[in-house]
Amino acid sequence: MSEQRIALVTGGSRGIGRAIARRLAADGMAVAVNYSTSADMADEVVADVTGAGGVAIAVGCDVSDEASVDQMFTAIEQELGPVAVLVNNAGITRDGLAARMSTEDFTRVLAVNLTSTFLCSRRSMRNMMKARWGRMINLSSVSGIGGNPGQSNYSASKAGIIGFTRSLAQELGSRSITVNAVAPGFIETDMTSDVVATRGDEIAERVALGRMGTPEEIAAAVAFLASEDASYINGHVLVVDGGLAL
Repeated sequence: MSEQRIALVTGGSRGIGRAIARRLAADGMAVAVNYSTSADMADEVVADVTGAGGVAIAVGCDVSDEASVDQMFTAIEQELGPVAVLVNNAGITRDGLAARMSTEDFTRVLAVNLTSTFLCSRRSMRNMMKARWGRMINLSSVSGIGGNPGQSNYSASKAGIIGFTRSLAQELGSRSITVNAVAPGFIETDMTSDVVATRGDEIAERVALGRMGTPEEIAAAVAFLASEDASYINGHVLVVDGGLAL
């Protein structure tokens, strides 16, 4: 590519987001690492990238809040330039059986996981449409495809991301903007550490490859969808689960 493209990774300070930020930087992009509360961890990612000769900044933002999202994009545009590659990765879980789940736990998960995807995508469109090029990659989950007991809120948010991705892909395709989703299976991160500690062997037995995935393996899938090699892939949900769904 003739000039350095700017990538924004929401929830980029830890886990899958951290691996994605590092991978996109290694692929030559300038990366904005979004965080909500983990400022120190975001600074660590930035230090890793800049130490390797790349360009990165950390940007704090509640991605479920419209005004905060606008401020974040404005800051990125002023310091790096317009976002050309958007990775909507930010997400939380508040697990529990639906019968006992509070309304706040349900709506908060949808706000952080799904509404944020809409807000950040909408804000990035203006520059992508002007440039007539863009990549949006939304992190869904196998839970959004097949559901998961105790995660009705999380599964609903991730299923919503798939519907949003496919609709937006049709709206923006004529402007050479692709919109795709990646649906990870069981990945070893801070978010899954408790599950791994108690049910790791059981989960691995359900996966055809016999193990859980790594954040770097998800980052590789995202990097492919962000690349020129994926220019004719649009509205696709790339499942990266080691064969769990089989």
